[in-house]
Amino acid sequence: MPEFRLTQISDTHLGRRFPGLVANFHRVSEHIDADRPDLIVNTGDVSFDGPTSRDDVEFAKSLHDALPVACRYLPGNHDIGDNPTAIGPAPKPPVEEAHRQQFCTVIGEDHWSFEAAGWCFIGLNSLVMNSGLAFEAEQFDWLASEIGRVNGKPVALFLHKPVFLNLPDDPESVETSIRYVPQPARARLIEMFSTVDLRLIASGHVHQRRDFTFRHTRHIWAPSAGFKINDARQDRIAIKETGLVEYRFRPDSFEVRHVRAAGQVDVDIEEVLAQWDGH
Repeated sequence: MPEFRLTQISDTHLGRRFPGLVANFHRVSEHIDADRPDLIVNTGDVSFDGPTSRDDVEFAKSLHDALPVACRYLPGNHDIGDNPTAIGPAPKPPVEEAHRQQFCTVIGEDHWSFEAAGWCFIGLNSLVMNSGLAFEAEQFDWLASEIGRVNGKPVALFLHKPVFLNLPDDPESVETSIRYVPQPARARLIEMFSTVDLRLIASGHVHQRRDFTFRHTRHIWAPSAGFKINDARQDRIAIKETGLVEYRFRPDSFEVRHVRAAGQVDVDIEEVLAQWDGH
């Protein structure tokens, strides 16, 4: 395949009780229907509240099943719970194996790899990192095996949480500990990928659109497809808007296009929280 076209969506936060988020997903669906990439990757928070509402997970999957393009998925904290961190309060809810199993049963694989257009694509469950769950060790073992088979190909990594803000050894803080892959799992992940040609890390979670390069790796933060978080609730790092990201991979190169679907609205988190509190 000389070219592989992939569209990343993230943080769809789907649930029946959020009409604005569902409407934004339909606008994204129409954009995908017109564009017809080879694959869709949803990098997490597919559902609004998977740990307490299986219906959110099932509803989210039904909307993705209607897309005209094959999808792969990665879990977010709203799907399976959040990572424990060395700094900061205990996550609410914490990641649990039962929630991970529900995601895999309803949505699909929570980690994967495949090859296309001369590239190796790897998707990881970032929420189990630092959790102590048995699957955390299993996934690292699986990753070591996959990295061992890369054989010089450029690598694109997809996961829910950005690996770091600006630098691999950025210190964790109470305010930002849940925003990035937590230590010490972060350092282990970076060390494992240091042996291959890691060209791209694509993530979501922060609800801000960002595009920067550190050393030879380009970091893409996909915005939420559903809603934005106002500055009163979250510091501004990059661009706060709804949207998606389109990629074109060719042997030894790739292009990134930052886009918004026609009719996609910047729903504010306050509207979403009001609907959540009302149910």
